[in-house]
Amino acid sequence: MKSLQRLSKVIVSTLLALSLILGMAGAATAETQYDKIVYAYATFNNIPDTETLATVEEAINAITRDAIGAEVTLKPIVIWDYSSAISLAMQGGEKIDVFQSLGDLNTAISTSMALDITDLMDEYAAESKALIGENWLAACSHEGRLYGIPTFKPIALTPMIIYRQDIVDELGLDMSAVNSVQDVTAVLQAVKDAKPDMTPLAAVNTGNIGLGLTVPDVDYLTDNYYYPKGVLMNDELTVVDYYASQQFADTCALARTWFNNGLVMKDAATTSSTAAELMASGNYFAYIASYSYPEKDTAASLEALGGGFKLGAKIIGSAFLDTTSINALSWMVASTSTVPEKALQFLNLTFTDPQVVNLIIYGLEGRDYVNNGDGTVSYPEGHDASTVPYTAQLSCGTLGNFFIMYPMAGTDPESLVWELEQNQNAKTSVAMGFTFDSSSVKTEYTAVTNVIDQYLPALICGSVDPTTEIPVFLQRLEEAGLNEIIAAKQAQLDAWVAAN
Repeated sequence: MKSLQRLSKVIVSTLLALSLILGMAGAATAETQYDKIVYAYATFNNIPDTETLATVEEAINAITRDAIGAEVTLKPIVIWDYSSAISLAMQGGEKIDVFQSLGDLNTAISTSMALDITDLMDEYAAESKALIGENWLAACSHEGRLYGIPTFKPIALTPMIIYRQDIVDELGLDMSAVNSVQDVTAVLQAVKDAKPDMTPLAAVNTGNIGLGLTVPDVDYLTDNYYYPKGVLMNDELTVVDYYASQQFADTCALARTWFNNGLVMKDAATTSSTAAELMASGNYFAYIASYSYPEKDTAASLEALGGGFKLGAKIIGSAFLDTTSINALSWMVASTSTVPEKALQFLNLTFTDPQVVNLIIYGLEGRDYVNNGDGTVSYPEGHDASTVPYTAQLSCGTLGNFFIMYPMAGTDPESLVWELEQNQNAKTSVAMGFTFDSSSVKTEYTAVTNVIDQYLPALICGSVDPTTEIPVFLQRLEEAGLNEIIAAKQAQLDAWVAAN
């Protein structure tokens, strides 16, 4: 009997051990059953360290494991390196599942970086499809096939001058009278006269003092305004050389006047500093950029970056919508993704799930931001965007659904009404919906871009004489093949007009 009892105990122990082993195996299986998604996004803020990023990822994965059966790795990339970094990563076989365009959707399509998601939308991103609507989705299509989802945000970008409010108050400047870029000259000169040690105008970023943004009613025909290669102007359907236009000549002439009079930073064409960094230094009065928010909200959002200065914003132009306005900031599933369905499901969450999108933008509540109880958020006391462990707040208008993100303190809830009205009422290009396929002129695109890189920054920042340099620029563009690009655009546009 005792032998039987001992045998029974051995059997029971063995079964318990086997059960424990199987349970552990099951747990191990459960731990590895989630598909992995790499979400690569551009940030204007500091890149967080690996440990900090992991805490935000885990908070997101606590949602996505149940929601879509996947785990996400966040891959923030500094804005000015983003496009090249993504291209190199995909070419090198690095895992990228979801990525965005920064004015280069056409390139992503023509180089087969973006996956055709037409047949996946209804099953894996039906909510985003309904939210965005067919008209906006058409801007991310080519030959009837869908390759991206545009960021759902206020898209009507309006040129503004962002300025130090304390200096405006000190000098008694009337910013209500500043309604065009021409009106800006007198303001910059007044600051220069009163504060000769201060540079009135900072660069927005390398080779850009914002003047190109103020040229009205330009459809860049799938290019971005940094590298126009054949555009539509003046509501006409004839593709023209932007750099040969009177508007471009006038813009360069104004930049040269500002440069010669000491109204703009001398190294604007080559600086690696951003406007936010320059303004925070206290040595600059203003900069020109485009935003899709009301003046007050724009100023409040930019103040949150730190620097300690009260800012103001004044509209100096009008919004204009073209196809690129919609698809410039688009989200794509990488053609190299091994889990495209899961990638699209996660992309769908960034448009529909407030928790997911606010984790990506703001990080962890309490550590990276605080909820003010009125629907707005702020940085924790004593901190700003440069000192919290994680934030991508400046990317709020570049990813997912802007309208489900927390607004920063100081913004007006009524601004959403203004922003939606801007989207609906802004002037629209006669070629809205047209996208250009540059695959037939790839060589010319590369050559022309190299010429633009060489000549445009100095021209648009005023550091060279446009009367002598523009003719040389135009000649080099022609030699590089700009006319071939213009001809290809015109042919495709004519076919699109005939079909639509």
